[in-house]
Amino acid sequence: MHHNNARIQIFRQAISDFIENRRDEKLKGKADDPAAMRKYDYAIWLEDAARRVGQIHAATHIAKAIHSSAKGSNLYIKPDSLPQREEIGSHLLGENFDIDVVGNAAALDVFKFLKTKVEDKTLLAWAEAGDPDFKAALSENPDQAEEWLSSFAGLLSSDKKVQSHALMKQLYWLRGEDPTQDDQYILLQPLFPSALVNYVHQNIQAVRFGESNKEARSAFSKKEASELVYQEYKKLAVQRLGGTKPQNISQLNSERGGVNYLLASLPPRWKGKRRLLPLNCKSALDVFFKRPDVYGQVDKLIKFLKSNPPDNLNTRQYRQRFEQKLIESLVDFAATIKAEMPVGWSREDGCQLPPYERLWLDPERSLFSLRDDSDEADQIFYNEYMKGDWPDAVAQNFGRRLNAKLKHQDIPVGETEYIHWVRQVTIDAAWPVPWRRRV
Repeated sequence: MHHNNARIQIFRQAISDFIENRRDEKLKGKADDPAAMRKYDYAIWLEDAARRVGQIHAATHIAKAIHSSAKGSNLYIKPDSLPQREEIGSHLLGENFDIDVVGNAAALDVFKFLKTKVEDKTLLAWAEAGDPDFKAALSENPDQAEEWLSSFAGLLSSDKKVQSHALMKQLYWLRGEDPTQDDQYILLQPLFPSALVNYVHQNIQAVRFGESNKEARSAFSKKEASELVYQEYKKLAVQRLGGTKPQNISQLNSERGGVNYLLASLPPRWKGKRRLLPLNCKSALDVFFKRPDVYGQVDKLIKFLKSNPPDNLNTRQYRQRFEQKLIESLVDFAATIKAEMPVGWSREDGCQLPPYERLWLDPERSLFSLRDDSDEADQIFYNEYMKGDWPDAVAQNFGRRLNAKLKHQDIPVGETEYIHWVRQVTIDAAWPVPWRRRV
């Protein structure tokens, strides 16, 4: 077999660069430990990698995203080998898709190694194609090289025996005429389409945080002419998979910090005018109390308290209904801002809100700390969010302002009422923010 020596050298260089970088990353301060250094010898590391690659599997559809304890099969199916349908699905990805990986997280460095690119293709793709120069670069012993190459290519082989599991959401669909006959049903087994979800996630991230859309958004808000296309995803929800250990679900889920976007499956509702939003003001609660519905509720409460109602159960229930409506309006106010403002809006120069209100109304900004280009302000924001003191600060500010409005109308309120308002307030915080309530 004719080998291209220059090309073999390119493969060798790429492999040894990866191993050296891995060594430097892992052995900070241990460079004088010969036993530790020896692990990163070219042949020794490759042999170990070829052994460990069996602990992980490539996948495009994964079971654990449906339920973290599901033991069903994960599938690796090339999108362009799927039936081409009219509906949106994994088949639309063609050759351009990210491979997901499941299995032992300790072996994920082998996958990183196989993602290394030579001549615009990954080592995994060269292994799958049985490239002779890549094989020759692995080892001078042809049998050894053949064995390692097939081990690496084996990452892409699906389970021999495909099986389901009790924890996977299964749906039997009647395809015949007679619902009393078992054989008239087919089992629909929706597997989580990880490669497709990742593609959608990258698109949404580009719209929410990308430079081009940022410029378009700025032109849109300043009413300036622009050639750029402005995109927006309204009313997104986030489903977090894997809790504090997103790598337990899969590699791509870990790269997303466990975040999986859910699109709003709702028809659009056209609004006549933009709601009041907390920009260029010192506190979002100024805006909240100016909202017509809230202003009306507070006005009714004042009139009711001024009418000197008798101190009985009816009065208490009547007052509680007012309070409940007011608190519901506060929850709705926060939800509206989160839905209408782009994530990270509290970083803008126009935002003058105190830190605890930024944490309350722009909580997903805490995910910025996971990005490669995050800065110190993002890290501080994340730490403050996780510390969890901010819901109390919001509740206390609400209590102070409501008391002040009542006092202004000569209604005698003090510490007792303040404590009562603070305790009523419901602030929506994503777990695992610690819950404290200090008055």
